[in-house]
Formats: sequence, structure tokens, C-alpha cells
Amino acid sequence: MSDYAKARELGEQAREKEWRRPSFAKQLFLGDFQLDLVHPVPALPEEATKRGEEFVRAVRRFLDTKVDPAEIERTAVIPDPVVKGLAGLGAFGITIGEEYGGLGLPYLYYCRALMLVGSYSPAIATLLSAHQSIGVPQPLKLFGTEEQKREFLPRCARGEISAFLLTEPDVGSDPARLSTTATRDGDDYVLDGVKLWTTNGVVADLLVVMARTGRKISAFIVEASSEGITVKRRNQFMGLRGIENGVTEFSQVRVPARNLVGKEGDGLRIALTTLNTGRLSLPATCAGGAKWAVKIAREWSTARVQWGRKVGDHEAVAKKIAFIAATAYALEAVMELTARMADDQRNDIRIEAALAKLYASEMAWQSVDELVQIRGGRGYETAESLVARGERGVPAEQILRDLRINRIFEGSSEIMKLLITREAVDAHLTAAGELIKPDATRQERAAALKRASAFYAKWLPSLVAGAGNLPTGYGDFGPLAQHLRFVERTSRKLARSTFYGMSRWQGGLEHKQGFLGRIIDIGAELFAMTAVCVKAEEDSRDLGRKPYELADTFCRQARGRVDALFSQLWDNSDSQDVRLAKYVLEGRYSFLEEGILDPSVDGPWIGSPSGGENVRRPIS
Repeated sequence: MSDYAKARELGEQAREKEWRRPSFAKQLFLGDFQLDLVHPVPALPEEATKRGEEFVRAVRRFLDTKVDPAEIERTAVIPDPVVKGLAGLGAFGITIGEEYGGLGLPYLYYCRALMLVGSYSPAIATLLSAHQSIGVPQPLKLFGTEEQKREFLPRCARGEISAFLLTEPDVGSDPARLSTTATRDGDDYVLDGVKLWTTNGVVADLLVVMARTGRKISAFIVEASSEGITVKRRNQFMGLRGIENGVTEFSQVRVPARNLVGKEGDGLRIALTTLNTGRLSLPATCAGGAKWAVKIAREWSTARVQWGRKVGDHEAVAKKIAFIAATAYALEAVMELTARMADDQRNDIRIEAALAKLYASEMAWQSVDELVQIRGGRGYETAESLVARGERGVPAEQILRDLRINRIFEGSSEIMKLLITREAVDAHLTAAGELIKPDATRQERAAALKRASAFYAKWLPSLVAGAGNLPTGYGDFGPLAQHLRFVERTSRKLARSTFYGMSRWQGGLEHKQGFLGRIIDIGAELFAMTAVCVKAEEDSRDLGRKPYELADTFCRQARGRVDALFSQLWDNSDSQDVRLAKYVLEGRYSFLEEGILDPSVDGPWIGSPSGGENVRRPIS
């Protein structure tokens, strides 16, 4: 079996195969627009809402009076008193149940708090989200024993920081190559290996470590102070200067067998399931950055005058402002909808959470990039430099740098598209998987043909017409009804396009990543359009027409993007791009590299630090 086939098989074994609850996004990709799954969005209990609002207000006061984001950027350290102050507010146990010492707040307020923090100090937002979304609390909440929960969750809620350790120097999104091992020895496991990019790892008290137990991967809770653990260095990055991210080495580290989470071999499944809700933190911080961009764009574009007019009155700038404002409203809508769905627990949100992460990380980056353009040279200048020469210290370039990692964190955009694709076409693979599987036997193909015939005979006619063809469809949404009709019609068109792609390429479809990526991008736009219409309809009860205006403009912008993506499904340069890339890799165009000097420092492409002292720094 090839390495690719092994990796694919491992991922398939780890993914959650059953769909026990409905999924709005899964049906959207199948051409079945089930608006009733997301509208009306269930309201939270009054008591939970009250506590959530009080907590967000407390966080705002703390940030405003106790945190200097410029200091964090300048020193590349979140001060210990800030960390302790956040712990005192309960910010490290927002979603941990009250019975384990946490606040037990809904995901909606977890995300609103992170949106607030992310707008002010993305480094602090990363500290809090890495601890709660992928660190110890979430895996234990979902898979831990009662004994494990009672032992570790109160510690997490009090502010003992946790980190998640999966990535290795030669392992990113391909867990089949994981080399860290956990060998059973009596009542312990013995861990050996090196982990890279351990966010919070430098200051962590508790670690979730993924290690190989035989041929499979398992998850362990590990005390960061254990003998044999060395934080080899603290990494430095383009942005998020305050995060404590390191390289962690395990050498004969003994971990009690009772610290195994789930069963042996459950590690990858635990990681993937944890991320279903864990990913919600990234749309929250992205929404915070985009909303901040609206504020700065408005204030700057009314203060700055060029050629006798405020810069915001010039159409070229006005279009950018409209994009930033409409996108910020949509990102908040996507964040709120997925968070409320997570709270409601009626829906399986594995696709929705992935779409939210993918869409928010891409669109927030574009929004702040447009803000930098509006600010011109001042957008490129650091806040510290602006202050030094007597101007307002707007950290536009910093926020742009800080947001860039979200397109890579917790699954790059490219990996997210592959993950979403697998879930979105699950119904097709269930019905006709062996038909497009190269190594399927004749008997398997015959059985699959029978299943596929029954599935497509019922499914394909459903794609012909729907509520989107009725002029009165979704009339309760007033001026936004037209956009929901577009979503419904386009959902069916998207499903037909996916079917055409399967018919054309069959087993080769999984390698047509350009085609599949556009399919996912279209679905993400439709999901965002739905979320923004739902939010605007709800917000209009208090704010009148203003939410409709934002939502209408966003939907018109999104429809333009959708139309362009559809045209590129079949008219593109994908095959030429792949061929050209192959030639580049073979050195055919090495003449392109003439006339330059490479400033890179010599060293191996993939390596690990050697020697040096332990740089672990517990919060004191």
C-alpha cells in the first residue's frame, strides 16, 4: 500500500462515520436547502444569557484597564499578572461545567468573549482558545472518564494552562507519518519523540499528546513538569508575537496508563471530533479583527481628505469600506450561527464548523488587507512608529500579520477543503463508492451499481425545482428573500455540478483539488449568505432596516463571487497549472532563478533543535 493510501485509510478510520443528527451544510451540498434547521435559531435560557453578558462585560473591563496590547507586541510576552487576572475571571474555564469549577457558559458567549479579546489582543485570544478549544478541556469533556474530568478539569478552570501536541517536524496534516511513540510498560506508558509548534507549550502545565501505540495513534494527558520533557526553544513568528509556542521533546517520559484518553487507537478520532467545536474559536477571533477594521476604516476615511473630498467619498475607497463592513457583519453571523448550533446540539456541525473556520480565516484576512490599503503608508507603518511621530497608533499591519496564521491554524485552508469535501460527498460515496474506487472487485461494483441506481433515481429529480423558483419563496425575510431563493437554487446547481464531476472523473475526482476547492468555496458562500440573512432578520427587530442593508450588500457581493466560481469549475487552467508545477519541480525553468541571491540561512529543510537548556516558563 502506498504512503498516500495509508494516510487516507488512517484518516478514514478516524473520521466520524455516522450521521446521527441532521446537518444543514451536508444537505446544502446535496441540493437540499433545509432552512428550518437554522431558522429560527433557538434562544438560550435567560439565566445563561445573563451570566454570559456579565462575563463579557467583565472581560471588557479587564482588557480596558489591565491589558496593554502594545506592550505585548513590543515585548512578545503576555505578562503573568494578565494571565492570572484572566484566570481570576474564569476565562480559562468558560465552557467547563460548573460542577468542575468552570463557568459553564454557552459556546455563544465563549465565542463572543474571544471576538472581544481577538479585536484587542489576538495573542491573548490564542492563549485562551488553544487552552480550551484543542487543549485538555475539550477532549476530556467529550471522551474523558469521570475520574479524569474530576482530576484535570478543575485545574484547567483555575488557570493551569494546557496545550495540544500533534504536529512534528516532519508531520503536519499527515498523521500516518507520526513518529512519537507511547510504549506500554506496566502501569505506565513511556513517551519518546519531538513535537513542533506547541502553542502554549512553553508555559503549559498540562499537555494533550498524540503518540503512536503500535500502528495506531492514541491520546494522553501529560503533566508538563514530568521528568524527560524538555521545551527545546520558544518559536518566533510573523505575527502573534505574544504566544508561547515551542518545540517539545519527550525522552522516556513516563505517563500513568490512567491518563490515556479513550481507548488505544482513538487518538486521531479524538483530535478530529474535538475540532468540530474547537474550531469555533477561530471564526470568533476573525470576526473580532474584521469588526475592528470597520471602526478604523470609518474613522480614518472621514478624517482623511484628498483632492477636496474625504477619502471615503471616493468610489475606489468606498467599495473597500463596503466590503469590510458587509464582510464583518457576515463573519459575526457565521460565528453566532455555528456557536448557537453547537449550544443547541440538534445538528451535527462538523461541516458547519469547518466551513466557518475556512471562510472566516480567508475573509477576515482580506478585510484587514483592504484596511491596510485604505490607510496607505500609515497602514504599513507600525503603531509604535506612528505614536513616536505624533499620530494615533493604529496597529493595522500587526493585525494583518496576526490574522494570517488563521489560514493555517487547526488545518490549512487547503486541508479544510479536503476535509469538508470528504464529508460533503459522503452520501455519494455511501451509495456509489465502489463504482469510483479503482481497486473494487466485480461483486463490489455490482452491489454499488444497485445502490447507486436507487439513490440517484430518487435524488436527481429533486434537483430540478424547489422553493427558490417561487417568487414568493421565503417571503418572511422581506428584501432578503431574493437572496435565500438564490441560495436554494444555487444549492441544487452545486449538487448537480458535484454529480457531473463524479461522473466525469470517477475515482480521479479526489485528485481534482481545484474543482473540489471551488465546490467548497461556493458552499461556504451559500452558508454565509444563509447565516447573514438569519441574523439580519433577527437583528431587525431591534435595529430596523440597518441589518437588512448590511446583509443585502453582503449577499450581492457573495453572489458575484459564486457566479465567478461556477464559471471557473469548467473553464480554468488547472491541468496546465499542474503540468507547469511539475516542470518547475523538475528544474525545467531553473533559468527563472538566475539574477537573484537567496538570503536564507543554510540548514536542513526539516530538522529539530539539539542541545540547549529547557526554556519552559511556568506562569508565576
